[in-house]
Amino acid sequence: MRKINVIIVVLSFFTLSVSAQLSVNGGVLFQKTEGLYWENGIGVDVSSQQLLNDKLHLKFNYLSSRLGSAMFSNALRQDNLLVGADWRFRSNKDLQILAGLNTGIFMADYETNIFNDLPASSMLFQVETGLVYRFKFPVTASLTAGYNLISGDGVGVPGSIFPVFYKLSVYYRIK
Repeated sequence: MRKINVIIVVLSFFTLSVSAQLSVNGGVLFQKTEGLYWENGIGVDVSSQQLLNDKLHLKFNYLSSRLGSAMFSNALRQDNLLVGADWRFRSNKDLQILAGLNTGIFMADYETNIFNDLPASSMLFQVETGLVYRFKFPVTASLTAGYNLISGDGVGVPGSIFPVFYKLSVYYRIK
């Protein structure tokens, strides 16, 4: 019982010290799927100097064609909820290189019962790489390219999950 209490106290101090040094960025995302839609949304990027020297960044993103191509047209309404991790090379420089993995869920809203036989959701698994620039003021911008490892075939996976995408992310430092 004493060992468990000591472990809990040590983990609590570690968690508090890491959260005190936490860097939280929030911003907007603009994604273009090659040959298909614009999907725009919001995201959060979290890192810590004490956790792997600010090289590992955790991401939480929501992207939707509702905020892009489907906003003023009859394009398919689709949503992506993603969590991911990026490894930043040259993390102490203004211009950084990132390599990351994302996973999440894709959901399509066909809006009519005629398409009920088509798959409307799927897991996502993506690899992503690109450049990040950290400005002198509290803004970070990144240009990335990615690949969906689970692509749509229209039978088991929604046909509008195309493999290649490009993304511009602009984050503002919150904390």
